Amino acid sequence: MYVREPAIAYGKQKFTIEEYLKLENASDEKHEYYQGEIFDMSGAKQEHNRIMMNLYRELGNMLRGKPCQPNSSEMRVHIPQNTLFTYPDMSIVCGEPEYLNNDEFNLLNPTVIIEVLSPSTRSYDRGDKFQLYRAIPTLKEYILIDPEKICIEAFYINGQGEWALREYANMNDTLSILAVGVTLPLTDIYEDTKISKGA
Repeated sequence: MYVREPAIAYGKQKFTIEEYLKLENASDEKHEYYQGEIFDMSGAKQEHNRIMMNLYRELGNMLRGKPCQPNSSEMRVHIPQNTLFTYPDMSIVCGEPEYLNNDEFNLLNPTVIIEVLSPSTRSYDRGDKFQLYRAIPTLKEYILIDPEKICIEAFYINGQGEWALREYANMNDTLSILAVGVTLPLTDIYEDTKISKGA
């Protein structure tokens, strides 16, 4: 998703969480919330969407019947520790999902979060947003996928309890999502994109 400037069209600068949720539940568009501010999120380009469809299809098949299940970008994630409400491109939950106020709209306990980068969010996803995501107690892996070149950054918690990085930059590589015990060839992730067609 692309994140633009704070959405000031609502007529005020600061909102409570309750006000945000009321506006968001009545809106046809997605908005991110952080510390009283609401941010517009616009649609994604074709390459971004193709990668997400590939991921959702492949991971859905691999995780069928297992205790870990993928969610699309329609699932909103909330982090009470820093107030963030956002819509990751994909989240994976292991075990019983937990929701804010048991509403099934605001997921609290993702195990894996996957974001497909875009020009407007590249720095945010790698920096500030990753820092915010790290406040999620259940999060074990954070994966960033570049739709413009073969590049995947997979951050994970290592045996010392620290965040470490695995990088993939070859189409012959296979992405390992350690927290859910699956591997995914990059050829499947980038299938039918300009990269896979050599464009």
